[in-house]
Amino acid sequence: MSTDRRWMKAAFAIGTRGAGAVWPNPAVGCLLVKGNRVVGRGWTRPGGRPHAEIEALARAGNAAHGATAYVTLEPCAHHGRSGPCATALIAAGVARVVGATTDPDRRVAGRGYDRLEAAGLAVTRACLPELAEDAHQGFFTRIRHGRPMVTLKLAGSLDGRIATGTGDSRWITGPAARRQVHALRRNHDAVLVGAGTLLADNPDLRVRDFGTTCQPVRVVLDRCLRMPPDGRLAQSARESPVWVLHAKNIDTGRHAALAACGVRLFPVACGVRGLDIQATLATLAEQGLTRVLCEGGGAVAGSLIAAGYVDRLIAFGAGLVIGAEGRPNFGALGLERLAQAPRFMLERLCPAGPDVRADWRPLPPAARA
Repeated sequence: MSTDRRWMKAAFAIGTRGAGAVWPNPAVGCLLVKGNRVVGRGWTRPGGRPHAEIEALARAGNAAHGATAYVTLEPCAHHGRSGPCATALIAAGVARVVGATTDPDRRVAGRGYDRLEAAGLAVTRACLPELAEDAHQGFFTRIRHGRPMVTLKLAGSLDGRIATGTGDSRWITGPAARRQVHALRRNHDAVLVGAGTLLADNPDLRVRDFGTTCQPVRVVLDRCLRMPPDGRLAQSARESPVWVLHAKNIDTGRHAALAACGVRLFPVACGVRGLDIQATLATLAEQGLTRVLCEGGGAVAGSLIAAGYVDRLIAFGAGLVIGAEGRPNFGALGLERLAQAPRFMLERLCPAGPDVRADWRPLPPAARA
């Protein structure tokens, strides 16, 4: 069992290479091992095809016969744009398959393992399932809950401010922290901001300084469709995708001007304080997104926190003080008692140049008492 765990951890490590580039599919890793030697390796390719198992089999060739396949998610059993991975493993003569966990997609949901066992392969269905829950959280969240996984990124001062009272925010954190933000963009399917951030910063939101890479979808929550057609996002929409979610029945002139730039527009129902956040995330999931990085501002961050839709929170803290007149990390949450406040548990704390990075996860309800 210790050998299986070692090889499965290695499969997870290579599977991360596809993160942010394979939606709506999960970023799966696969190792083919024979005689304590890797004979083939693969990870899900950009766009979601080929799957990791197909890549590993192609690299292994005839050496796949009699090998053990370590796969970070149950091999698929359905026909999509290509044949089932379970069938390909059987045809290649693989002797054993070790999976991390069962695929919750109803088209698979154990059928892949069943097909392998029916063909006479030895199958282990749950090797390090806790790592699978973490690695495939975006895919699982979309399948189980109809929304993408949300990572909320914050960059603030010692007193929790993201800008001065006049809106000046460049730069609160230093180059090392900003490079880590670009790495986060790189392994998410989309980067999301609100209209306030769009109008204040005119951001680009693409990944820089990582060479040739798949760019995330740039998503703006813009209820009143205020995005300027001559801004950086609209003007680059044909180079890297830009999606705008807005209220229904918006002026068709604005809609047409942005559409002419290549921006995709999605009407969404409104709530009390803007676009309905549940409907917003459901729309993104319907389009196939599994991992969304929210980069603000305070109103969007507050809406996500209040709704309980923040799955990971990454906060970069800088050693400066802005004061009470500065703009806070979060908009109003409407809390009256401390017991109502969302709580998070610290997972990681590390320096980012002169700044500090803290990674948080929501505290499970049972641990909040």
